[in-house]
Amino acid sequence: MSTDDKRIREFAYQIWESEGKPEGQEARHWEMACKLAEAEALAPKKPAKAAASKTPVSKTANGKAGDAKVATPKTKAKPAA
Repeated sequence: MSTDDKRIREFAYQIWESEGKPEGQEARHWEMACKLAEAEALAPKKPAKAAASKTPVSKTANGKAGDAKVATPKTKAKPAA
């Protein structure tokens, strides 16, 4: 059995389960699964690097995520005299 057939079988099984496991719907489930597998194969693949790099969310003064950025002073401590 090819990997395509395995994927179609998985889709068909998921469809069958999601519909409450009805009897006599094998052909319809298989056809739906074929269409899903075809669409999945044609879908553009996301590069792994792009999925891993996410933009950090800035936080507002109250600590909640938002658009406003909180300015933090960048001062250096002076040594004691």
